Amino acid sequence: MRVGLDVGGTKTDAVLVDPAGTVGARVRLATGWGPDAVTSTVVEAVGRLATAAGVPMSAFSTVGVGIPGQVDPVVGAVSHAVNLGIDYLDLAGAAGRALELPVHVENDVKAAALGAAALHGGEGTMAYLNLGTGVAAGIVRDGELVRGTRGGAGEVGHISVDPNGPRCRCGQRGCIEALAGGGAVAERWAKPGAFPVRDVFDAADAGDPLAVRLRGDLAYGVASAVRVLVLTDDVDTVVLGGGVSTLGARLLEDVTEVLDRSAVESAFLRSLSLPQRLEILPAGSPAAALGAALVGDARDGVLFGP
Repeated sequence: MRVGLDVGGTKTDAVLVDPAGTVGARVRLATGWGPDAVTSTVVEAVGRLATAAGVPMSAFSTVGVGIPGQVDPVVGAVSHAVNLGIDYLDLAGAAGRALELPVHVENDVKAAALGAAALHGGEGTMAYLNLGTGVAAGIVRDGELVRGTRGGAGEVGHISVDPNGPRCRCGQRGCIEALAGGGAVAERWAKPGAFPVRDVFDAADAGDPLAVRLRGDLAYGVASAVRVLVLTDDVDTVVLGGGVSTLGARLLEDVTEVLDRSAVESAFLRSLSLPQRLEILPAGSPAAALGAALVGDARDGVLFGP
């Protein structure tokens, strides 16, 4: 049995995966702040899964962790995870020693891409486009992650698609993330709310001019990312995931409309059938944690233990 953890800025989702690849037990808990607290969260989550399944932790073969930030999958370390208060953490080593189990660590978006691909059947080429606070993608070809020369494959968030667009945190204008990232949308909306992007959609439905503009920018940004992923890697499917994707059909309809509109005068774009390649991850899907569990089986993975 394998364990997979999706460590987020506020919560950690953990699943137990049996040898057939089926998700069994699942637990969620708050994520701690800082290196020691994050390590403790990982250890606690594994313990809770063992309790839920009624087995000792020694029954687990590997523990995979998907975590935001810059991850070195070879040494199992994470750095620059600002939303977790981590400058640098040897997570594989620290958690492996505490659990006495092999631990693998992967970037959360790449791990989620593996999970989404597995849920999708695992064949062909799929891009998982994560629409969260920021925007990034993971590409999986026949069950294996496509990393690129320096691990940057799928980092589409900072491609500028509108030189007159809003300023991005990277310094450019009109980046995909500046248009479609949940953090950027919330900043431009500048109104309190538990889920600002949903508030923007609701206000746009009511005719609020700013909301209409922000909603249109978001759809344009996502559609641009879809075009980039298909045009650069000719992926079979682009699956939308992340917090913004929980808007579901409302988001999918907006993005599809933009893709259809851009193809009206382009026979080439029409030939790509972009809307037909677009899917959305079902709300509550365990894709990210499932993908983390699969990280332990990745061919380029390295086992880390006590």
